[in-house]
Amino acid sequence: MQISSRFTIATHMLVIIALKGKESKVTSDFLASSVGVNPVIIRKTLSQLKKADLISVARGTGGAEIIKDLEDISLLDVYQAVECLGKTGQLFSFHDNPNPNCPVGAHIHECFGSKNWREFSKLWRLNLVKPVLLK
Repeated sequence: MQISSRFTIATHMLVIIALKGKESKVTSDFLASSVGVNPVIIRKTLSQLKKADLISVARGTGGAEIIKDLEDISLLDVYQAVECLGKTGQLFSFHDNPNPNCPVGAHIHECFGSKNWREFSKLWRLNLVKPVLLK
């Protein structure tokens, strides 16, 4: 399964907002020209990122700002903000009948349970700007 482009578009947008947001207004038109997509897609993604409490968006031509520390934004946060996780709200869907006599099958569901997944997702922590600045 391939992750849709919404995830990479949102990540691109967050990097631009982080780099440019303090010095100038980051508008949907500016983001659209950087990302190379229609401003309508940008506005929808901005709305999703705002709903996830990652950014604030000023009405009109006010622009967008990141409202969370960059060190506290993970790739999982971005993914969950813009991708549909279905009826369950879970990142993974599980196979229903793993073999309980198998050492892996007996524990696979608990390994990816919400408590363990939160711990694993800490590995996805991301500094959005540092890799861009190093180029």
